[in-house]
Amino acid sequence: MMRSLYSGVAGLKTHQTKMDVIGNNIANVNTMGFKSSTVLFRDVLYQTTSNATGATPTTGGTNASQIGLGTKVSSISTSVTDNGAAQSTNNPYDLMLNGESFFIISRGGSNCFTKVGSFQVDGAGCLVTSHGYQVMGWQVDPENPDQIKKNTVSALYPESEANLVSSPEQTSETYMTGNIDFTDPDLTSVDGKVISVSIYDALGYPYTAKFKLTMDENQADQSLYNLEIQSITDANNVEILGEDDAATPDVVEGGYTATIAGANSIQLKFNADTGRFEYAGTAGQKEALFEITPINPNEKGDVFSSVINGEAVDGITVDFSNLTMFESDGNATAKMVRGSTESTGGGRSMGLLNDVSIDTSGMIYGVYSNGETKLLGQIAVATFANPMALEAIGDSMYVTTQNSGYFDGIGSSVDEDGGTMSQGVLEMSNVDLSSEFTEMITTQRGFQANSRIITTSDSMLEELVNLKR
Repeated sequence: MMRSLYSGVAGLKTHQTKMDVIGNNIANVNTMGFKSSTVLFRDVLYQTTSNATGATPTTGGTNASQIGLGTKVSSISTSVTDNGAAQSTNNPYDLMLNGESFFIISRGGSNCFTKVGSFQVDGAGCLVTSHGYQVMGWQVDPENPDQIKKNTVSALYPESEANLVSSPEQTSETYMTGNIDFTDPDLTSVDGKVISVSIYDALGYPYTAKFKLTMDENQADQSLYNLEIQSITDANNVEILGEDDAATPDVVEGGYTATIAGANSIQLKFNADTGRFEYAGTAGQKEALFEITPINPNEKGDVFSSVINGEAVDGITVDFSNLTMFESDGNATAKMVRGSTESTGGGRSMGLLNDVSIDTSGMIYGVYSNGETKLLGQIAVATFANPMALEAIGDSMYVTTQNSGYFDGIGSSVDEDGGTMSQGVLEMSNVDLSSEFTEMITTQRGFQANSRIITTSDSMLEELVNLKR
C-alpha cells in the first residue's frame, strides 16, 4: 500500500518538473534566439517479489514478478540546432545563423556561445552584444588587406577610428576606348578632338587632364594619330599645367611638367586594312606612361608619386589597346577612362564610412563615400560534436561541457559546414505553441492521475485502519 503512495508522489514530482519546462518554453515564446526544451521520463527501481524460473521436463518456466516504484526525469534536452523563424530588422549588425554553428562571445575574458545575433558597436567601435560582451572573429591580414588571417579569435572593431576613414589613393591606370572615324572633321581641325579624364593625386585631390587627338598630317592612309597633352586643372578649375612652348616636349605652368611616353604627345598607329589598334609610340607598345612632376618638389610636393600596395607609382599608365578605327557616321567616339579595364588603379579621394555590409560567410566590409569597399574583418563561429550538451548560463548563452566537445580557440567560417549568415534579420524563438499546449494538457492529466493514486491509496489505508472498530 505504501509503494503506491510513493509512486504517486514520484509521478507528481516528474510532472511538476515537466510543467516547469513547458512554462519556461511558453514564457520565452517571443525571446529572440530562445531554444525550447523537452522532458523525458523513465521508470525507476523495481522490487522483485519472485524470480523467473526455467522450464523443466515436468513443469514450464515462470516469469519474474516485479513491482515498479514510480517514475523520475530521464533528461531535459534543448533543441539548440532547430532554427526559429527569421524576423527582419534592417539593422546592419543584426545577424542570423542558418545551421548548427554559434557566435563566439567573450564574456569576462571567457568564450561563450550564442545563437542570438543582436549586435551593436560601442564607443570604441567594437562589435558587442546588447550586454556589452565582445563578438569574436578574425582580423584582416596586415600583409594582404584583401585577405583574412585565420588565427586565434579576437574582438572585432569594424568602426574603430582607423576604419572610419578610407585613405586616398593616386590614380595609377587609365585606358582609352571607343572608335576613331577618320572622316570626323574634329580630327583635322586645329583644336582637334578634345579628350578629358579625371584623375586623383596621392592626397586625394581631383584633377582634370585634357588631351587633343588629331590626325597625323604625314600619312597616306589615315592610320596615324597624335594624342597631345593640353592642360591639367584642379578641382577649382585652376590650371596647374598648360601649354608652354610648342618646340619643347614638356607642358609647363604653375610649377608642373607633364609628359606622355617622355614627350608632349604620342603617336597612335592603326592597321589601315582591319581598323585594329597596332601600337603607341613604337612597334609592339600598347601602353604609355603619363607623368606629372613638379619643377621644384620642395615647393610643390610630389603629389603624383606615391606607393600603392607596396609598389612605387610615379606615373599613370595609359592603355590604348581597346581603341578601334572603323566607320561610325563621321563621329569619333574615343575617350579616356580612369582606372583599368579590370576596375583597378582608378584612385580615389578620402572617404568616410557610410555603411557596413556583412556577407553570408561573415565577412565585414566597410562601404565608404569615395566608392571604396574595404574588408574590416570576419565573424567566426564555433561548431560542436554534440551541441545538445552545451550548458545554458542565461542571456541566451551557452558554455561547453565534457559531453559537448571543446572550442579550439580559432573557430571556423560559417560556410565551412554549409551554413550561412543573414544580415538585417534575427532568429526568433523556436517554441511551437501548439505542441507546448498539447504537452501541457497531457502533463496536467498525468498530474491529476498521479494525485488520484495518492487519494485512492489513502482511502484504502483508511479502510484498513477501520477494520478494527
